[in-house]
Amino acid sequence: MLSVMPRLIPEQPTFVTESERVVWEQLRKDLRDDDVVIANLRLTDETKDHEIDLIVLMPEVGICVLEVKGSGITYDNGWWMRTPGQSRPVYPVDQAADGKYAVRTFTENDRRWGSRGRVNWTHSVVTPFTEFGTNFTLPDLPRSALHDRGDQPDLVGRIRQHTFRYRQDARPPSSDDVDAIVDILTGNWSGYDQSAEAEERAATANRLTQEQASILQVTRLLNRIEVRGGAGSGKTVLALEQARQLTSGRNDRPAQRVALLCYSLGLAAHLKRVVATWPRRQRPAFVGNFHEFGMQWGAPDYADRTNSRFWDIELPETMADLAHALPDGHRYDAVIVDEAQDFADLWWNPVLAALRDEERSGVYVYSDENQRIFARYGRPPVDLIPLVLDHNLRNTKQICEVFSPMAPSRMYARGGHGPAVQFVATTPEGAIDRADEEIDRLLDEGWKEEHLCLLTTGARHPEQVSRTDHSGQQGYWETYWDPEQVFYGHVLGCKGLERKVVVLCVNEDTVRDRGRERLYVGMSRATDLLVVVGAPEVIRATGGPEVATRLGIA
Repeated sequence: MLSVMPRLIPEQPTFVTESERVVWEQLRKDLRDDDVVIANLRLTDETKDHEIDLIVLMPEVGICVLEVKGSGITYDNGWWMRTPGQSRPVYPVDQAADGKYAVRTFTENDRRWGSRGRVNWTHSVVTPFTEFGTNFTLPDLPRSALHDRGDQPDLVGRIRQHTFRYRQDARPPSSDDVDAIVDILTGNWSGYDQSAEAEERAATANRLTQEQASILQVTRLLNRIEVRGGAGSGKTVLALEQARQLTSGRNDRPAQRVALLCYSLGLAAHLKRVVATWPRRQRPAFVGNFHEFGMQWGAPDYADRTNSRFWDIELPETMADLAHALPDGHRYDAVIVDEAQDFADLWWNPVLAALRDEERSGVYVYSDENQRIFARYGRPPVDLIPLVLDHNLRNTKQICEVFSPMAPSRMYARGGHGPAVQFVATTPEGAIDRADEEIDRLLDEGWKEEHLCLLTTGARHPEQVSRTDHSGQQGYWETYWDPEQVFYGHVLGCKGLERKVVVLCVNEDTVRDRGRERLYVGMSRATDLLVVVGAPEVIRATGGPEVATRLGIA
């Protein structure tokens, strides 16, 4: 599980002095996950060039500008920096105060700050290697604003207390205020080049997900685990990486015959496309959906996906008989199941029967109970060690915050910052037409077709019906990766998949069974920009008042 830490800008700063690095490390360790630390900010105004060591932004508390001084700092009728053979005057309090006023003015003059008004700004001096004693105070530097060597273990608590205490009638900043300040100071998302910003966020998300893959090293001696995580936590990437590692072998284990399974056609197509790019020795013996898993042994092909008796009873019973008859060379050392909450109880029988050793062969399950959008409640009939992923790495913070009330547990947003989630009110009958208009608008704004996806929660979009009728299921899913086409789909078929921009069309007039789960899945498919189109009353009844409030529904 990833540790909780504040947002760091930049994530790996380069410091000129060891004192700045030590203070930054203390802040990184002790600040909350919704706090922000900006290091080494350079700001030029009409008076001079400002070099600001650290800015700490704390929602519901305030913003504190820190000036950090190293071991040579002393006070003797003024501040001095002493080094061997040299002593020169320095002005840490003036630097901190000037930096604070410069950043505050720059922020408040930016059009993005709008009419928010004055929030709480303070400044402090930090001397991590020098001690001044508890009674040291100056007219322009109360002791609470000086954090010396003895104060370092409680540095964050002192900064928080001083910042809140000296708020000078200004209000504490909200989380939105902090986001706006970060956008203004760091040049985060702007509309002029959405694709470039999205690609940068995707690269960061990929790096964070690969770092999270270290969990597989921790579990390398375990052969029965369930990885639980909310949408955007990187479960599918981990499942793929685990399949690659088990197939190719590791230092402590020989190569294994592995099956990588899921339920949906779309996710199966995605898994196959990824695996096809790997060297042959790293590719699992089987990649595909549950039905394809049985068809390789002779299970019947069946196109009618509405016949629940066939899928829930007849097919798994047939597959179980076929699996029990498999020769040893066709069995598996390990099975990995992504989106395992989609599997019915009887489906697990043929999966386990296909293992070489039903008691000791590997069973690795990746699931999210809040994405259980089908009326199935199956669980693998074996003991699994649970592991929890509680960091959202794939969606922007703005998107994650909207759907997080529907997540299985609290998730920490690590996916970067992007544009605000947009809500477009309409009637259920007019939802599809209004969603089409949003797609046209996004194309006009510069988004590419390959970045856009329109998902419905109720009836399928006419374009989805047309493509399926014309090309069949396999041909229809090929359009998901066509760079010249917007993809039109349904939330039921898109779990495990993602798109930079999603227009979620809630084209229903009532709350249906498992409607909350559908809304959660649909919202979480967007990595960079989410537009929700639908009737406000339906969305409020489906997602709850907190989701409605975060969408701006009164």
